[in-house]
Amino acid sequence: MSPDPTAHVVSLVDRTPSITGAEIVAALVPPRQFVEASLENYRPDADFPSQQEAVEAVRGFDGASAGAARRGFFRRRPESPAVLPGLYLDGGFGVGKTHLLAALFNRSTGRRYFGTFIEYTALVGAVGYAGAAAQLKGASLVCIDEFELDDPGDTMMMTRLLGDLADDGTRVAATSNTPPNALGEGRFAAADFLREIQGLSDRFRTLRIDGNDYRRREVEAHARVVDDVDAAVASGDGPGSVDSFDAVVAHLSTVHPSRYVKLVDGLAAVGLRDVRPLASQTDALRFVAFVDRLYDAQIRVVSSGTPLDSVFGDEMLAGGYRKKYLRAVSRLVALTSI
Repeated sequence: MSPDPTAHVVSLVDRTPSITGAEIVAALVPPRQFVEASLENYRPDADFPSQQEAVEAVRGFDGASAGAARRGFFRRRPESPAVLPGLYLDGGFGVGKTHLLAALFNRSTGRRYFGTFIEYTALVGAVGYAGAAAQLKGASLVCIDEFELDDPGDTMMMTRLLGDLADDGTRVAATSNTPPNALGEGRFAAADFLREIQGLSDRFRTLRIDGNDYRRREVEAHARVVDDVDAAVASGDGPGSVDSFDAVVAHLSTVHPSRYVKLVDGLAAVGLRDVRPLASQTDALRFVAFVDRLYDAQIRVVSSGTPLDSVFGDEMLAGGYRKKYLRAVSRLVALTSI
């Protein structure tokens, strides 16, 4: 008897994962696609000199800032920007900021952590502020990918946490996304970042990285769709899930975003039937967080219905969460092309 190809297909809505603070801390490492990231295998685009400048900035930050970090963020500002204990990489989608941040993590020594802004705030949510500070205390380096500026409460909490860690000698490196070709709005991202982190601002060297989105350079401009999601997932390698898009969106509202990483644990593909544009901004933001976890794990996405890069309507893209939605679109294009 031939094996049943659907035997390794599960449903996401049947999963109700839990996660502890210790598990969150253990997962604060670069996503698997960046485990081998280095300055040597980063490929700067010759048409955008700022990419090579970013390579040198990371190299200088790693080599020169350890002593500056020991002086603390709130001490006298060093004369040379090369030894500032904070580094902020500002730029559009797909220009290699996460690669460079992971390369910094990989070339650094000592106890260090790498996570998205959401993962650090999830840690605080799981164990409280004092617990999170205690877990991270003594780290030589904290890397924060996709620093968010749209939630004042979370931003202030992270500013306080980074200040406490930095006073103890921890270096901090961060990135965030600014949308390309957005009528200049991305040019204000660095200023927004520095304003929001207030007392930490004069301790960061900020660097703008220009360039084209490599994910859109290497794949089609739109997310791919299929006629039969079940068959496409069942025919793939490894276990996968298949659910209706509406069922997954509804299920995400019952699972804390810090647990999304466990929701997709062990899957090689996620299938979404009958995708349609999202009507609720709350649902859209949860879906963005879900997409981030899929992208970190490089899980193939298979879908039918509306292309996934079109689930965020014009009104959403024109609003305050534009950067998040555009980042998700870029990642969905890539994930449906794996």
